[in-house]
Amino acid sequence: IYSLAEMFVFPSVYEGFGLPVIEAMSCGVPVVTGRVPALNEVTGAAVELVDPLDAVSLGAALVRLAEGPDRRAWLSAAGLARARQFSWSRAARETLN
Repeated sequence: IYSLAEMFVFPSVYEGFGLPVIEAMSCGVPVVTGRVPALNEVTGAAVELVDPLDAVSLGAALVRLAEGPDRRAWLSAAGLARARQFSWSRAARETLN
């Protein structure tokens, strides 16, 4: 389902780790998400961060991506690269350590 999307919009005000965001990025889908510490740390610069409580900011980000194929392509590539840094085997190794 993620792979069919033009963008993934997840304006979360709180997220423990951000699995839906990582899943979307690993499918090459540009992501718009809330500017909250956990998501900011997980995603780096590979997503469009917005204030999740500011409808104008969120709307502007959606329009920017809808009208910007170059920005969508850049976010897609950056998201794929960032998502590759996460894996279940890495999580298991770090937990064991």
